[in-house]
Amino acid sequence: MNDVDARMDRLRRAARYRYQQLVESEIERGSLDPDEVREERRLLKAADVAAHARARIEEAERRGVFEGNPYHGKPLPGNDGQHDPDWWIKSKIEREDIRGIAPPALALRTEDAGLDDALDALPVEQDVRDVLDDFNARVKEARRQLLGGPPVVTPLRDVDDEVARWRDRRQERSAADARAAAERAAESANRPRRWWRRRR
Repeated sequence: MNDVDARMDRLRRAARYRYQQLVESEIERGSLDPDEVREERRLLKAADVAAHARARIEEAERRGVFEGNPYHGKPLPGNDGQHDPDWWIKSKIEREDIRGIAPPALALRTEDAGLDDALDALPVEQDVRDVLDDFNARVKEARRQLLGGPPVVTPLRDVDDEVARWRDRRQERSAADARAAAERAAESANRPRRWWRRRR
């Protein structure tokens, strides 16, 4: 804060103090209603807080504090106009990728969304079957429990169908890898060879 701002701040505080003293003397004389004065003070305080917040934001913009902020001038994510008292914990769970503390319905839904990728990382069919059996058992157990929270809407996975899909995806990946290897080999074969070699 520079000298001019400090002086203006002192002048504002002095004017506010004089105004309050004048209002108090008028209340004592009986020319002002104390309830109306209280309401006016409340409104002035709210307006003062809003003006102070606006001034701080404008000062920060002038200093460049908000430069590089991905949300500058945009609505905040997840702000759909409805009040959610647990917004902060949900955003922290999502931001920190915390697992294991969500209600079973949400945890199973999240796991179901990424289950195909998790299965694709497994090299052996028996491991795929074991993971699917475990997933189905946890879905059934969550449906039986009556602990409150959101309902469990995650469907059971048919093990044989999922294994067949896993095999198909695996074959597609192998074929894509073979095609990519053949293209690389063709490119290297078509590349002109240097007529000289560096001595070792």
